[in-house]
Amino acid sequence: MPQLRDSSTRAMHERTGMRDGFERIFGIETEYGVSVTGADKAVDAGQVAMTMFQPVVSRARSTNTYLDNGSRLYLDVGSHPEYATAEAADPMDALEQDLAGEHIMRRLALDAQHRLRAGHGDHATIHVFKNNVDSAGHAFGCHENYLVRRFVNLELIEEQLLPFLITRQLYTGAGRFAESGFQITQRADFLDEAVSSATTRARPMINTRDEAHADPESYRRLHVIIGDSNRSQWATWLKLATTHLVLCVIEDAVRRGVPSGFEGLALADPTEANRTVSRFLDDPEAGLAVKGADGEANGRTLTAMRIQRRYFDVVEAFVHEHGDAIAAGLPRTSPEAILDAWRWALDALERGDMAALAQRVDWAVKYRLAEAVRRRKPQVSRTALERLELEYHDVANGRLYGSLVAHGQLRRIADRDAGDKAVDTPPQGTRAALRGRFVRVAREANAQFSCDWTTCTLASPVRREAVLLDPFDAHSTAEFTALMDALRGEAGGVR
Repeated sequence: MPQLRDSSTRAMHERTGMRDGFERIFGIETEYGVSVTGADKAVDAGQVAMTMFQPVVSRARSTNTYLDNGSRLYLDVGSHPEYATAEAADPMDALEQDLAGEHIMRRLALDAQHRLRAGHGDHATIHVFKNNVDSAGHAFGCHENYLVRRFVNLELIEEQLLPFLITRQLYTGAGRFAESGFQITQRADFLDEAVSSATTRARPMINTRDEAHADPESYRRLHVIIGDSNRSQWATWLKLATTHLVLCVIEDAVRRGVPSGFEGLALADPTEANRTVSRFLDDPEAGLAVKGADGEANGRTLTAMRIQRRYFDVVEAFVHEHGDAIAAGLPRTSPEAILDAWRWALDALERGDMAALAQRVDWAVKYRLAEAVRRRKPQVSRTALERLELEYHDVANGRLYGSLVAHGQLRRIADRDAGDKAVDTPPQGTRAALRGRFVRVAREANAQFSCDWTTCTLASPVRREAVLLDPFDAHSTAEFTALMDALRGEAGGVR
């Protein structure tokens, strides 16, 4: 049965070398909230989460495990089920792996609900929320991971990437009915640092803990915490895709020793800027203080839209010059398609076209729904709107999101069955294909094995190990072939 190890404690073996192109590895980690309604007696979230994970524990002897699709499923601190997608080489692959996480959580919840009703009444209903704030005001996260060349230092990330991450929430924010009014992001009021290695005592926008899960001399894993959990497939895809293009510009500028074009956008107070952007609807022209040449605030401000337009213009020019090279690193997504979607979002925002935005942007969906409710019930309470919001984010028993998609009011960009397929199928073209194959065969053989992001180990009867240090490499090494041969020998020919 699988046991989990922390790959950060392992000594990295051979160097894989750094790629000179624009390839990237993408990943999303999503924490889900859990609650129960309709039960005949009290049941807390921790008990519900453990009930959901009983099949996982039965199979893996742990609440931490890797799956056939190469992803990681585990129960995080605070009884939050968490799903980390397998390594993806394209934003579309990462989106489909993220959808697989929703499907897995739904299956776990509905199975647990069936068992829970035996002791808590026929109306006990489990809700699993893909959002970031619960009714008690506790926040939980959706973290993005990008493999970045090691020569890009963290100071440059803070200066040149963070203003983009803060302002991209104009079209990737999930929206929230806060006590102070409607905000376009869920996390802004809970993030209190720009860049930090802490995750519990402080909540940074970018986490600097150095766990590359790859050759550490060549790469770092950029761990982005500022993003919201999206139900909109379009928003999930676009936040990954646009961030990739911005990183391509930064990496290329460092590689060639030239300016990126993003100079002069560093924010004087990222936390305050983040909260201002979250209240965009209150004042779309609100200025964000930027740093002067001396690194201090000098009274100069830029609006969130102007910052986004600056990023877009630089990236557009870069894509026109390097489009073929960028496209070579993206198996399924064209750089031009990313630019088209990004331009569409900025144009719609500048027009204030809420009807168009509501077909793709999570916060705009909620805003439009709330306006429709208020027209029917002018005195509707914030509590009622919060219930509407939770219904939208409930991947287990919620109906609102599915209804919006079915009636063409919210755009779907993945194939209808893509999430189901991705539950059992790793992204192709990355080491996740090897890990997923190993996990599937080992599980079918009822073998004793362990995994982490970089290593697969057969524990008995013969101990064998394969190190998968290069996340871009889906080819079986001699070491991995020997591992699989040993596993199949134990399984008596299981394939």
